[in-house]
Amino acid sequence: MSNHAILDTTSKPCQETHPLGSNAKILLTSVFGPYARDDEYGSRKINPMELYHNQITRVQGPFSLRMFHRSFSLMMIKENISAPCALLDFPTLDRFVKEIKSRKYDIIGITSINTNLYKVKKMCEEVRKHIPQAQIVVGGHIANIPGLSNIIDADHIVQGDGIKWFRGYLSEDEGAPIRHPLARSGFGFRTFGTNLSYGYDAALFPSVGCPVGCNFCSTSALFGGKGKSVVFYETGDELFSEMCRIEKKTGARSFFVFDENFLLYKQKALRLMELIEENNKSWALYVFSSARVLRSYSIDQLVRLGIYGAWIGLEGRGSQYTKLNGIDTKKLVQELQENGIMVLGSTIIGLEDHTQDNIDDVIEWGVEHNTDFHQFMLYMPNPGTPLYEKLTKEKRIFQESQFSIADSHGQYRFNYRHEGIPSGKEEEFLLKAFKRDFEINGPSTARVYRTALNGWGKYKKHSDERIRKRYKRGLKTILSWTGSGAVWAMKKWYKSDKDLQNKLDELQRDIFKELGLVSRILAPIVGVVAYFTMKREVKRLSSGWTYEPPTFYEKNEKMRQLERREFLEKVKRFFGFSRRIKAA
Repeated sequence: MSNHAILDTTSKPCQETHPLGSNAKILLTSVFGPYARDDEYGSRKINPMELYHNQITRVQGPFSLRMFHRSFSLMMIKENISAPCALLDFPTLDRFVKEIKSRKYDIIGITSINTNLYKVKKMCEEVRKHIPQAQIVVGGHIANIPGLSNIIDADHIVQGDGIKWFRGYLSEDEGAPIRHPLARSGFGFRTFGTNLSYGYDAALFPSVGCPVGCNFCSTSALFGGKGKSVVFYETGDELFSEMCRIEKKTGARSFFVFDENFLLYKQKALRLMELIEENNKSWALYVFSSARVLRSYSIDQLVRLGIYGAWIGLEGRGSQYTKLNGIDTKKLVQELQENGIMVLGSTIIGLEDHTQDNIDDVIEWGVEHNTDFHQFMLYMPNPGTPLYEKLTKEKRIFQESQFSIADSHGQYRFNYRHEGIPSGKEEEFLLKAFKRDFEINGPSTARVYRTALNGWGKYKKHSDERIRKRYKRGLKTILSWTGSGAVWAMKKWYKSDKDLQNKLDELQRDIFKELGLVSRILAPIVGVVAYFTMKREVKRLSSGWTYEPPTFYEKNEKMRQLERREFLEKVKRFFGFSRRIKAA
């Protein structure tokens, strides 16, 4: 096992450099699949590689929103180093082994979350077997696991900013400007039992980490904890320029802002708003934000900035988090939705004061928000977080022999002894929360349709043409002529649920009103198709079908140049060999 120290790049630069510097050949890779199954390496069927289906719409059956997200950290590193670099995302184990056998890489970089510890261990073993001279670098949330260097055979375990670390390790300029990758926010969209085409929704990374620093937040802990973050674009001008470049290259007019609390940087956000208005951009932004920060903006500012969706940590009624103090979250959610801003609310099951006696009230409080999407997660102390440190001192964290790290993903059981909820009951409460939200509020798809209609109804006559265009585009993207058919299918699906039928009737009438005669004519036609694809999906799911991402293999320009040179060398050797044969 490696005896190298863990390198924390949030506080100091890399102290060691690779002898080949920028000539080192690098392979960056995520952990191997398949993912949505139970296996010896830590994959779990309950924890697929699908954020929404896993943690948000998991009980919504054929209505569940299915999609995947790339390993963005690896894409960021590949774009920001000068060495020849290949990226292997979502490989199978066989594909990974084939890759490391096909080229003598000098550095193998692996990223992972905690639950995939044993996949990382296996990959390190395969590297040692096939290219033992390669340096193995492991990063991501897994880097916070105590004693990781004694579990896996890696040369470097990197906490924090991987771009800065790799630049330092390759003797490159650590402070060079960040080059943003061109990446979709998600891919493989599927719902109603059908794969869907979707417009280019670009991923955007203004910064990583979260200064708010909630005690359970792994992302905040990974990048330095409370009060710290790694900012890639300091000003609104820098960010606007990058967004323009992404728009020019990809045609994107909507951005999923992967920043834990982007609106917290108010000066930058408002400057971005000014530039968006000055340049007549009808961009749409989906953001993560705390409720308190959202309340520091007026609705007018949010609309002018282009916010079309917000992921908000509701956590729980009476929780100790200052980001929620004095905020009426139900009123906030309603106000956002009335203005066409979709809300994904996140509620925690198992806070310190939760017990078997009050858990129903906890669930009901979350469900009453009627957010477009709702994430329910267990209160989990992940390594590196203040919560983990606290429970470790209290000797409440389960050892690996008691509870596998592969099961500590927040959708199954606690990885510690909870004082108010007996072990084994938490899974029941978590599922109860998902089912209650689905039962009361219906499919998330219908909720999103309603919010889109709200926004269009309110802003279709707005004096600013760019705002009108954005809401109209949002309405067409989400609904188009298929929306009325989807609602028709939902009505048929829920024909025995009178309350939901009434909601869907009203929704469909409003869709017909806004989208006209064509949507009315196509509703039953599209609806019949959707209804039968949903029935087929239910049958597939009940038989054990799972959804897996494809493998991506990409190279930077330096790697492509290297391969061209290698090819020419092979050609030269071949013809040289041929001439020698003829001469003989």
